[in-house]
Amino acid sequence: MLAPRRWPGVAGAVAALTLAACGGGQALPESAGYGPNPTLPAPSSRLLPTVKIAPAVGWGSGQTPSAAPGFAVNAFAQGLAHPRWLYVLPNGDVLVAESDAPPKPEDKQGGLRGWIQGLVMRQAGSQTPSADRITLLRDADGDGLAETRSVLLSGLTSPFGMALIGDQLYVANADALMRFAYVEGQTTITAPGVKVADLPAGRNHHWTKSLVAAPDGSRLYVGVGSNSNIGENGLDEETSRAAILEIDPATGASRVFASGLRNPVGLDWNPATGQLWVAVNERDELGNDLVPDYMTSVRPGGFYGWPWSYYGGVVDERVQPARPDRVAAAIKPDYALGAHTASLGLTFYDGEAFPARYRGGAFIGQHGSWNRSPPAGYRVIFVPFAAGAPQGLPEEILTGFRNAEGEAMGRPVGVIVDGRGALLVADDVGDTVWRVVPAA
Repeated sequence: MLAPRRWPGVAGAVAALTLAACGGGQALPESAGYGPNPTLPAPSSRLLPTVKIAPAVGWGSGQTPSAAPGFAVNAFAQGLAHPRWLYVLPNGDVLVAESDAPPKPEDKQGGLRGWIQGLVMRQAGSQTPSADRITLLRDADGDGLAETRSVLLSGLTSPFGMALIGDQLYVANADALMRFAYVEGQTTITAPGVKVADLPAGRNHHWTKSLVAAPDGSRLYVGVGSNSNIGENGLDEETSRAAILEIDPATGASRVFASGLRNPVGLDWNPATGQLWVAVNERDELGNDLVPDYMTSVRPGGFYGWPWSYYGGVVDERVQPARPDRVAAAIKPDYALGAHTASLGLTFYDGEAFPARYRGGAFIGQHGSWNRSPPAGYRVIFVPFAAGAPQGLPEEILTGFRNAEGEAMGRPVGVIVDGRGALLVADDVGDTVWRVVPAA
């Protein structure tokens, strides 16, 4: 198992910041920030952002997360290097993007807040040297363990999203959408890739680029996060950011498909409606309970508020000059996922291994807060759907990522359903891919 991680160079500084900035008012129950109509209290701002982290320590020998009653969990693959995102190929092979943030230009660190955030992210297990590769995992005998592991692609640039269209594998690097020729069953790709389109990079306040293909393969959709919290670095840095881009894989032509989405990460197609859905990380520094992350259906051409408003028409007074016209156009998201939960992964369940009531519902990987007191997230949840829409409160599927001391043994990110109907979860602090199945 992973040896416990310690970050002595920043621990003292982060501890001091935590003591100085872990206030922000009494937090509401975490459940208040969920559902179609979450509680939205008055905003609370502070000189320094709330800092309440779960220092990354990794899993001890024999430790695992806790599966919900009726389910079991095991390590599908261990010893990975910051596994962030997952993709399942038609033959059942599982691809893992082992990746972390690319280096930032020295003059684009974001001032005091950027310095604080850098300290926090290192303590939380991020900002490690990026492996910049995609690893292939194969479980040929179906025992729930990947007995084959190989580097499919290397030398990438903070890769994240993956999608296969025919015999072409597309990879969303932090700065470009790439295409690689793929032959079913191969375990290594050595032929050079072809750049399909540039993607917004630079400061890379949000660097991950999610990727999903249209069901007919005619278009690719890329989630691109903002270059700031609320546009404080200037809106000229936000061109084609805080948006989902639609790209023609044949020509590389790109357009903004939907905008005002601060950090759109998990992308998947709703099996009941055929609509694109996305999990979005909302803004910070308004208090413990603002603003809830959310998942929502995506309307072509739709605008979802960032940076001028949140959750529809709630104005963020910090953003100047005001744009009441943009606020009036903002679409209210479908379903809130809790403030500061860092809800990154999103996948609809289309397998048959889980009980029937899970079909068509959504699993969400909540990476966990660093700026809420008490912490939130650090779990995988399930939200039931009926007639293509979310119904009721979420259910915990995988928990136990924090120990009794509040340290993070793991942090869930990408979630996906494998070829046998099990749920796979990428854990970037635990360096593991977990596999969840109904208990025998």
